[in-house]
Amino acid sequence: MPGITTVNAGNAINANKRLVEGFIDALNERRIDDFPDYLAADVIDHNKIIHGEEDRPGAAFDGFRQQLAAFGEFTAVAEQLIAEGGTVVARLTVSGRHTGAHPRMPRPTHRTCSVEQIWIFTLREGRIAEIRAVSDRLGMFLQLGWDWPA
Repeated sequence: MPGITTVNAGNAINANKRLVEGFIDALNERRIDDFPDYLAADVIDHNKIIHGEEDRPGAAFDGFRQQLAAFGEFTAVAEQLIAEGGTVVARLTVSGRHTGAHPRMPRPTHRTCSVEQIWIFTLREGRIAEIRAVSDRLGMFLQLGWDWPA
């Protein structure tokens, strides 16, 4: 029956959106210990959070930890969530203040940035298994006073 499939698919899509919203909340609230509730142990982040981050499954956990340590103030606001099947796309406004060490810029600038980002989450077995992202890196570097990599 097509109606039953549509209802079930709709429920799964809503559950996927809630999972991504929960992960974004955990980021914002710095609940690092809750990350395994949202991210698969072998999550692959195709968009390096930190330049030089290890390219191995699960490295995203440490990348997010480093990013939060570098930004004393950090907020990701989901402006829009779009879901289809096991994919959720989030259009975010990400803001922060660089107050801690960061591999790209070890000395804090104490400057703020606010940039738009698009994150694509692939979910499997109730967890985020892959992350791809596009962000305004140039805007972030300019706002923070970081040198563009050579």
